[in-house]
Amino acid sequence: MALSLAPLPQPSSSLAPSQRFRSSTYVIAAPNRCSVPRATAATSLDRSSKGKSDFSIYVHGVPNNEEFNWDNLESDINYWARPLRPVQWYPGHIGKTERELKEQLKLMDVVIEVRDARIPLATSHPMMDKWLGNRKKILVLNREDMVSKADRNAWASYFAKQGVKVILANGKLGMGAMKLSRLAKSLASDVNVKRRAKGLLPRPVRAGIVGYPNVGKSSLINRLLKRRMCPAAPRPGVTRELKWVHFGKDLELLDSPGILPMRISDQTAAIKLAMCDDIGERSYDVVDVAAILVQILIKLPTVGPAALSKRYKLDLDGDCGRIFLDKVALQVFGGDVNHAAFRVLCDFRKGKFGWVALERPPRL
Repeated sequence: MALSLAPLPQPSSSLAPSQRFRSSTYVIAAPNRCSVPRATAATSLDRSSKGKSDFSIYVHGVPNNEEFNWDNLESDINYWARPLRPVQWYPGHIGKTERELKEQLKLMDVVIEVRDARIPLATSHPMMDKWLGNRKKILVLNREDMVSKADRNAWASYFAKQGVKVILANGKLGMGAMKLSRLAKSLASDVNVKRRAKGLLPRPVRAGIVGYPNVGKSSLINRLLKRRMCPAAPRPGVTRELKWVHFGKDLELLDSPGILPMRISDQTAAIKLAMCDDIGERSYDVVDVAAILVQILIKLPTVGPAALSKRYKLDLDGDCGRIFLDKVALQVFGGDVNHAAFRVLCDFRKGKFGWVALERPPRL
């Protein structure tokens, strides 16, 4: 069956920064963008013969990591996401949780913020530092098994330079759980010293676990307790209320539902949340998100076009995610592009393209 696609209009001068090639006297805009919106039939635009191809980071099929620029990838995602329907998700229980959590923070000796190791910046709540004030904080990068060793080292070094206490964890297997417990007790050790000085009896250290939906907060608590005390499932919105649980005699943990900003202004971050299943499915168009994911994977040196071709037994013509989804749909799902998009997202979340991060630390 032939695939009939109408050409997109020629891109304007509003190309993303990574697609402008500068010299000391002139600028050449390379028209090699693929538009993602479903309203128009997608096709890959002709590449400029003078522009540098996106596939140039590969040397004879082998990824060349030294030439890859993560800042350019951020610009590309922002450009691709700009014309799409905004990703927004704020169910009623989140607003209630936010109000209750602000009250509970007054009781906490230390706060444990959990983020997704694949997207540590995108899973950072913009108001978190303001809410915490001077309270002691531990940052947990959960799902460390879902990123490469290079990714883990890069983020550990980045946060260490900022003076942030960071633990790499795997909530499903319990890796990092005991280290987290020891660190929480250590940071709050002065609590009972002050109580004894006032003639008061010692009490358990109170630690609150906070973060975005589906980053693994409840799974981490269950591993610490070595029993299922908090409901946990691989989807956002399972935990609906605050719950204090006891960890021995020395530590109390507060499990909280995931909290999101009422309005996500950074749509680049929102798209990543959708890709990593850290936001409700109703908040985004699965085809739009999967198309952008394909274009990201094509660019990533540790994945590249070869991995996609091998996985779906398809030739990759150009770098347009929507065209690739259409091909997968025709070959595997009888033309159902929604099923094809969902399959690509699931494959990424299950590590079928290898464990890769979608972010690297910004340059300090």
